[in-house]
Amino acid sequence: MKRKRFKYFNLLYKISIKECERRVKMNSKFVGKWAFVVGLVIAVIASFLTGYETTVALVLFVLGLVVGFLNISEKESHHFLIALIALLTGGVASLNAISMFGIVSTYLTAVLGSFIAFVSAAALVVAIKAIFETSKK
Repeated sequence: MKRKRFKYFNLLYKISIKECERRVKMNSKFVGKWAFVVGLVIAVIASFLTGYETTVALVLFVLGLVVGFLNISEKESHHFLIALIALLTGGVASLNAISMFGIVSTYLTAVLGSFIAFVSAAALVVAIKAIFETSKK
């Protein structure tokens, strides 16, 4: 009788641990997605504010780290890093073209700079995670 109870409790324990792991994974994806959305919104709004550049850069950096840790999986890391390389090279190359827009160019340049700061922090985390995964193999 004791053995059956032990097996039953052991089974319940294993099921509850798996359920907890699943919920934590779901919650971390949820937080990661919202951190990405909030980072995008802050990157756009920050281009219209002056005097808060260092604070905004710090907030964007921290949100980028959160996105890198929680939102980008190992399968997505290669695509994310390639897309970031394209964004960085295209963003820097398009700064001269953006300057033709006059007064709007200041805001577009600020939005692009804020977005690059946000995504670069996420790329830092993803690149370090990729290096560790590669060294394990």
